[in-house]
Parts: sequence; structure tokens; C-alpha cells
Amino acid sequence: MSDLLKQFRDKIDAIDAQILALVNERAKLAREIGHLKDDGVIYRPEREAQIIRRLQAENEGPLSPEAVSHIFRAVMSNCRALEKELAIAFLGPLGTYSEEAALKQFGEGRQAVVCGSIDEVFRTVEAGQADYGVVPVENSTEGAVGITLDLLLGSALQVVGEVTLPVHHCLLSAQQDLQQITHVFSHAQSLSQCHEWLNKVLPSAQREAVTSNARAAQMIHELVATQGTFAAAIASKRAAELFDLNILAENIEDDPKNTTRFLVLGNHGVAPSGQDKTSLVMSAHNKPGAVLQLLEPLSRHGVSMTKLESRPSRQNLWNYVFFVDIEGHQQQPSVQAALKELAERATFLKVLGSYPTAII
Repeated sequence: MSDLLKQFRDKIDAIDAQILALVNERAKLAREIGHLKDDGVIYRPEREAQIIRRLQAENEGPLSPEAVSHIFRAVMSNCRALEKELAIAFLGPLGTYSEEAALKQFGEGRQAVVCGSIDEVFRTVEAGQADYGVVPVENSTEGAVGITLDLLLGSALQVVGEVTLPVHHCLLSAQQDLQQITHVFSHAQSLSQCHEWLNKVLPSAQREAVTSNARAAQMIHELVATQGTFAAAIASKRAAELFDLNILAENIEDDPKNTTRFLVLGNHGVAPSGQDKTSLVMSAHNKPGAVLQLLEPLSRHGVSMTKLESRPSRQNLWNYVFFVDIEGHQQQPSVQAALKELAERATFLKVLGSYPTAII
């Protein structure tokens, strides 16, 4: 070992010792703050968002903003776990993109509550069997996740956060030869997101939709254990590791910018963070110009609408509700004023929650 290399390693060792001491000091302060809380709420999405945004703004590199977020999410997650290890529900099995979104938002210092369906995620959090739930709500290429919107309409849970996750699909199999694949399993949306790639590379392979990408990988693993298979799954790299499968191809999605947005569900409101979003659902009178009249207060009060999605109300034939995302927190005067007028004009209005906008 050269003298120069040893010097650098000695400096790194000294810095690591400083980091360890400082992280433990931070943990002690976080624990003291936990003792001062009187509402029992441990997870503060607005506070964590403020911390990460500030650190990303102060970051001079060479670490990327994503790396800064990942590192400090891990620090905050483990400090939070000193008070309580939060139970986070998501669509399973392990290895789904929902689990990746939960990891991105909450870090490793949490208990995984694996659910068999999206509605089970809602029920689990509503029943107090998990502290929070993470559910997909829309994809950049496939649009809204209808079941999530329908469940939000009738649930008492509040949206307390959002996560955006770039989705890069892999083709996984126990086989080594791509041309041996005769069947492809995955979630219906993933099959659609890889439609053109499959047409080009595996035009003869049969495609079958299952409940999740990770479930597809799990099925391949189980089939191999019992009888061998020439099937493959479209899933994540993490699923390949979890189920001991080969990655035959990476980034097979047709749109390289493919991104899924997830919502974090909880039983409490969230204070303003400074960069927030508010989600609501409402319905309009059945008359000409009703929707335009309903949305007019947003424009007049300078509130930007970022999403408008219609869904059948499931109450009367051809009766619809509108899911809307707006910029700002419901405690802001302009948003508050707009929501008050919306309530007066709408036949139905429900604020689903105000929460920090997603962080890279």
C-alpha cells in the first residue's frame, strides 16, 4: 500500500468516526423530541421533506440530489425507529414496485406489512394493523389506477405524502436463453408498458396478467422448484434477487421515462411544508357549464390545478366524480378560499389530504 493511499484511507476513517458520532448525537436529539410530542404522531412528512429539500439545496456535490435524499432518509428512518418502528402496508409480495416506493419514502427502519391487494392495504391501515399504506395511483403511460381512486372516495384515510418512482422493467427467468421463453407473466400494466418490446423480441410468447410483478417472479421461482419452466416474469431487479432469477434483459419498458406515482395513506393530517399539493374529489350539478363553473374559483384565487380525472360515481348511471390535484396546502389562504367556494358550488366535495410534493 502506497503512503498516499494510506493517508487517504486514514482521513476517511477519521471522517467516518465523526459521522458516527454526529449521527448518534442526532439520534439522541430525535429521541428527546419524541418525548416532547403529545399527539403520538411519530412520522412528520412535512418536516422530513423540509430537511431533505434544504440539504439538497445546500449540496455542493459530488453526491447527487438523489444520493443525498437516500442517505438522509436512512438516517431519519433509523432515528424514527428509536421511538417506534413504523408498520408500512403495501401490495406484495416482496419485490413489488410498491415496496420500492415504501423503501424510498420510509427507509429501512420500518416493518413491512405485505398485502395481497390494494384494497387490503386500505383495510389494514384503517384497522390500525399498519401505521401507513403506500398505494399506486397513476402511471405516466398507463394513466390512473382506478381501484385506488375508487377506494379513496369511500375511505376515511388521508393522503399524507406522495412518491414518484421511475419504473424500469426487467425480464426475469430461471433460463439463460432468451429465445427459450414461451410464456411471460406480469401485472397487466407492466405487460402493456412493455408491449412493443415483447412484440419485437418475443412475438410468439404467451402473455398472462397476474396480481403484481413480484408475484409473477415468485410464480417462476415456484415453478422451477417443482417442474422447471420456460416462462419469464416482467419485474424489478430486486425481484430477481429475492427469487433467485436470471435477468435476461433490462429496461424493456417502451417509454424510458416510465414513472409511477404512489400515495402514502395515514390517519392524520399534515402541516404545510412550503411545497405542497392538495388532493380532492368532487361532483358537479348535471347541467351545461357546471364543471367550468365548479373550477372557476381555482382560477380566480390563483390556485394551479395539476390533475383532473373523472371516474364513475358508482351511485347513479352516468354520474361522475372528479379527482383533482392542486398546488398548495389547504391551510394557505388562497387554497382555503377556493375550497370554500368549491364546497358551495359542488354537489359533493371531499378533501383527501394536503401533503409535501414528491422529492427526487
